[in-house]
Amino acid sequence: MTATTTAFEAGRAALADVVAIPVTPFAEDGSIDQEVHRVLLRRVLDGGVRILTPNGNTGEFYALSPEERRTVTELTIEEAGGRATILVGVGHDVPTAVASARHARELGAQMVMVHQPVHPYVSEGGWVDYHRAIAEAVPELGVVPYIRNPVLAGARLAELADTCPNVIGVKYAVPDAARFAAFARDAGLERFVWVAGLAEPYAPSYFSAGATGFTSGLVNVAPAVSLNMIEALRSGDYAGAMKVWEQIRRFEELRAANNSANNVTVVKEALASLGLCRREVRPPSKQLPESERAEVAAIAAGWSI
Repeated sequence: MTATTTAFEAGRAALADVVAIPVTPFAEDGSIDQEVHRVLLRRVLDGGVRILTPNGNTGEFYALSPEERRTVTELTIEEAGGRATILVGVGHDVPTAVASARHARELGAQMVMVHQPVHPYVSEGGWVDYHRAIAEAVPELGVVPYIRNPVLAGARLAELADTCPNVIGVKYAVPDAARFAAFARDAGLERFVWVAGLAEPYAPSYFSAGATGFTSGLVNVAPAVSLNMIEALRSGDYAGAMKVWEQIRRFEELRAANNSANNVTVVKEALASLGLCRREVRPPSKQLPESERAEVAAIAAGWSI
């Protein structure tokens, strides 16, 4: 077994877990608060999380400058210090994504997650070409496409992996468990690690169809809650997983309201209520109005007991 194959196997194992998407905290002047960011990362790591995705959507990827995304990658890898696998979010145009992936490789990251292409016109063949260009630029790194396109065929993912064996996992974020089940089987259920990309609310249904990991923004607030869910799912205790689902339901409903307008906002509000970071988010997100903050604070307080 080659070193690269061993690395890919390690990456596959790491993805079958709670894949944390850390927030990016901002200082009063609007810049990234690097020290608070480190504190939040340590809190998640100390809570038992073992895979981090710097520059994910909960980290406000699209609101960060290229320099800020590099900073987030650097401080995450430095703070993790080998305690966690690092799956760096990359995207935008192909040259930018490739540069970010190579930067992640230079710093010692094990994998990259390729954000869904933000373009009004995405053909299935173009989707394959986009991901192939990135994957071929970093053949030593595991590559995880982030799929939000409900019309993409599973055969296209298989086509991509035929030429890019470093495509080892998938973050699937189409809110349709039946479509996920079909897509995974058309692409190759055993060929990839399937990560439920819509976090805890969809994890039980996606695990029943073949997922073995799920992403989480909630984990920033309450690592133990997320870990409780995956332990229940791993053991086949769906009743136990649904008890956790009930525990987090309202929090996730608030995040999902109005087409997920407050997805990041609610997480940061919860952290602010615990005194862990400022509540500021960047446009096009917006802070919660005063009238809605108390409910988020009450939920977060209940988890911290």
